[in-house]
Amino acid sequence: MNEDKDPAEDLLQALDLEAIDSDIFRGQNEDRKGMGPRLFGGQVLGQALAAASRTVDEDRPCHSLHAYFLRPGSPSTPVLYSVDRIRDGRSFTTRRIVAVQNGEAIFSMDVSFQLLEPGLEHQIDTTGFPSPDELDDDMVVARRLPKSAPISGWARRARPFELKSVYPLDQERPDNNLNPVWIRFRNPVTDKRLHQYLLAYASDMGLVSTAMLPHRHDVPRNQLQMASLDHAMWFHREFEMTDWLIYIKETPTAAASRGFNRGSFYTRDGKLVCSTIQEGLMRVREDDT
Repeated sequence: MNEDKDPAEDLLQALDLEAIDSDIFRGQNEDRKGMGPRLFGGQVLGQALAAASRTVDEDRPCHSLHAYFLRPGSPSTPVLYSVDRIRDGRSFTTRRIVAVQNGEAIFSMDVSFQLLEPGLEHQIDTTGFPSPDELDDDMVVARRLPKSAPISGWARRARPFELKSVYPLDQERPDNNLNPVWIRFRNPVTDKRLHQYLLAYASDMGLVSTAMLPHRHDVPRNQLQMASLDHAMWFHREFEMTDWLIYIKETPTAAASRGFNRGSFYTRDGKLVCSTIQEGLMRVREDDT
């Protein structure tokens, strides 16, 4: 990646889709040079939600989405998003999106939008975690670690979001099934809908790898083949990505070479704004030695 390029502005440009036809959009890819041959799934989630939202009235935000990652995407080719207008109801609107590269579907998603309306409310409260003011930025922590440390290469690079892990990267974890991290977008956001696109992107950051935490002392990371398979989100309340949210990721189980993960986003004052669930491939490669 070009270190002089603002990664937050780069992401905003990627989410600003080009309209090819009334229901067809083209998305350019983030600059992730040196970070492998695959598109980041969060970019496709955010762009697909942006494409669907462009066909819906602004007074109907997304309330849920259900997506499947079908093939690895290439970062060298723009992505075409085709939107199917399934239903326009009085309160709910439904869209189906297919993302295509080189004539093949790499991703599909169903999205439901709802006209905002009041109703009964309750939620599960989050347990107490340190505030983001008490924690160091993950990138700063990662750069303090030796180059031999078993962390993602992306951890040392500038990102579109500020990230502050409750369990710092340079310390032993008290709970290998839980991965809470504070997150906020670095740049101002003027379009109200962008907050949902950005959260869709952020929801895929480190979620699939949460399933490897209980096994990190038993199996080296380079011996695991990991890939997101499906992804679901439910937006409960309004929020702003430029304010701190705590993303509490947890892995209840793994079986059949698949890791199951779920996450919850809370505001600083404890409001649950979004829930997400993802299952990912977690296959142990045979040791050649």
